[in-house]
Formats: sequence, C-alpha cells, structure tokens
Amino acid sequence: MENSNPASSALNRNLSCDIAIIGAGPYGLSLGAHLIAMGLDCRIFGKPLSTWNEHMPKNMFLKSDGFASNLSAPFQDSTLKAYCAAHGITYAAQGLPIALDTFLEYAQSFSQRYVPRVEEVNVASLTEDAAGFRITLHDGTTFNARNAVIATGITSFAYVPPSLAALPSELVSHSFAHREGDPFRGRDVTVVGAGSSATDTAAMLHEAGAIVRIVARARAIEYNSIPDPGAETLLHRIQRPASGIGRGWRSYFCATAPLLFHKLPDPIRKRAIQSHMHPAAGWFMREKIEGHIPCLLGKEVIDAKAMNGRVRLELTSEFGIREMVDCDHVIAATGYRPDIRKLPFLQRGLCDRIAPNQMTAPLNDKFETQVPGLFIIGPAAIDNFGPLMRFMYGAEFVAPHVAAHLERRVSISSARRAA
Repeated sequence: MENSNPASSALNRNLSCDIAIIGAGPYGLSLGAHLIAMGLDCRIFGKPLSTWNEHMPKNMFLKSDGFASNLSAPFQDSTLKAYCAAHGITYAAQGLPIALDTFLEYAQSFSQRYVPRVEEVNVASLTEDAAGFRITLHDGTTFNARNAVIATGITSFAYVPPSLAALPSELVSHSFAHREGDPFRGRDVTVVGAGSSATDTAAMLHEAGAIVRIVARARAIEYNSIPDPGAETLLHRIQRPASGIGRGWRSYFCATAPLLFHKLPDPIRKRAIQSHMHPAAGWFMREKIEGHIPCLLGKEVIDAKAMNGRVRLELTSEFGIREMVDCDHVIAATGYRPDIRKLPFLQRGLCDRIAPNQMTAPLNDKFETQVPGLFIIGPAAIDNFGPLMRFMYGAEFVAPHVAAHLERRVSISSARRAA
C-alpha cells in the first residue's frame, strides 16, 4: 500500500540511495565497508551478524582457520589478526581454534569502524520500480534504490529432511534454532547429521545436561586433520595445498579461481559443488564427541512418528537392518539449501524473473541477476561461483570485486543523469 501522507512520502524519497545492501552478515558488512571507503551512496539493513550472535552454539569455535576468518575492508588493520594483536588475544593463522566470542567481538569492532551506518531493521519487501527498486522496511519506511544487493546469508535456508518435516514443531527443530542447550537439560534428544553443526549442537546439549545421541547416514564422523606444522614440507604443500576452504587441489581451485569456476559448464559446476559438500567437523571436536556421545552411524532416518508426546524414529542401515529410537525431541543438523523463493521479502514476480523454475538465480560474473541492478552474494551464489560462497572467506573476493563494479555502474548512471 502506498503511503498517503505527503510529508512522510517526501521524507521517504529523501532516503533513497544508489545502493541498498539487504543483510549485515560477513558478506553484507564486507561489501558495505568497501563501498563506504569508495565514498558511494549506500545503505545496509539488518542486525550485524545476527545468525552468528543468535543461532550459533554460544561456546563453539569456528571451524575455519584464523587466516580464513576475516571480514573484508580495504585497510590493513581490518583483519582478525590485527584485532587480536591490538587486544592482546592469542592468535595463529592455523592450528589455533577461534572462539565464537572472539570473532563476534572482532566483527562488532569491524562494523563500528568501517560500516558505522548499519540500519538495524529488516527489509519487508523488495520490488522493481521505475527508479530501480522499491524497498519497504519492517518499520513501514519505503524508499527507492537504483541497485540492490541481497546478502542475507543462510538465515532462510535451513533444511529439514522430509522424513522429519512432518513432525509437530514441538518435537522437531533445526540446529539453527538453538544457541543454548539449557532448555533441553534432562531431556532425551537425537541430533541428526554428521557435520560441524551436528557435533557442535550435540556437545552443547551434552554439556547442558541433556541425554543426547547422534544419528547419521555417514559411516563415520569425519574430523578435519589436526594441523601439524612439522608436516608442512614442500612436497606436502605441493600435494595438498592449503586454502581458505580446505586442503587439496580441488579446494585450492575453488578458493582461488571463482571466476574461472563461473565459466565451467553447469554439469561440471554441480559435480564440483556436490563433491565438496560432504560434512566434516572441526578437529578439536573429536575429544568432545568420542567416548561421551553415542553415535549411531551408517543409519538413515526413514520415518518419524509422534507418539504420546515423544518421537519414535525408524532407522535403516545400508544392509536394510531396521531399528527404532525413542526420544523427546529431534534436532535436524542437516545443513542449508539455498532457495531464493524462501526469502520472505522477495516479491514473487521478481523472484520468477531472476530464477524461473529453479531455486538459485543465474548470475553474471559480477554477481548480477537477469534483472539489471539486482545482485546476489554469499551462499545463495554457490551454484554460480562454487563452494567458496559457503564460507566467510569468500567475502574477501566478493566484496572488492562487486564494489568495483558497482562503483563503475553508479558513475555511469550519475553521468547519464547529469547529461
């Protein structure tokens, strides 16, 4: 509905901008830092690092190494390493897990220094407009933006398998919903999954006093290798080069050549992404899981029923052997699947234009959709630019790359308007 108050409408028009960034996670903050440093007219919306602040287990450690846990800004002192040095916090590029609290303190400092004008209100609606895009905020404010960047992270993409999705909400939830384990103290909980979300959530529940088990299709929980500086020989570095998203030549290629990845044929991109999506936990989680938390591995949940206020899970092994597990609650630590149709602010007609009949939008090499001026960065760009987009490390490539393009685009648009 249009705002019928003339004074309010005039105010809203004055709030228009060249670039609106929707989302204030690692990708949104990083892009904002580059655009602000360029002196561009941009606005950024959302609560900074809300997913990390509100939906990650509070005592967890980042799985990424220190060198791969930076937000991006065009200043040498913007890194996690520089922040730790300035605050007397022990830091290592590799081999020393980064506590979530340390990262959040760093991110808050980064935002205050380089992106000081974050508007902590969510976007309610994004539609096309004669001036570019019309954006409505949850507080009722409306304005126009000539360019819009969707940088909403994983917030809307939590995936619950069909075998669990039919359970009532009081009996099943996604790991995304749990920052603390205290509400489950004394309760019997099954965590489904074998990756870092599963191990982090299970350890949090165990420490809070829950009775917890892990169920996973994987035959074993895979832990990242313990960093060993003594093994870093020249031959080892050649055979298994390190990158910000893992070791090996495939990971190295995905981390260092996203534009080349973008040019690969669709079938090859899909195979590469699938091969890189296997679950793995941080090496430091092994001692919290093994010997402490029962793990039913090599078993798949094929059915789940609510029975007398509890859950009965039916599992099957690869050999067809079935068994039942009863518990009070099931937590699906089953990852995230980007699907822009789940973005609550994206108007359906605009969604159909940028991603007809598919979950992710085709993007050009500047992260621009088929609608000129509309960009998508972060995890929702994984099908175009590969596994790098799953990781915070990807922001170090995306932010300066997209910022440079937007600077050129705004400059050309300004020149045309002046003419």
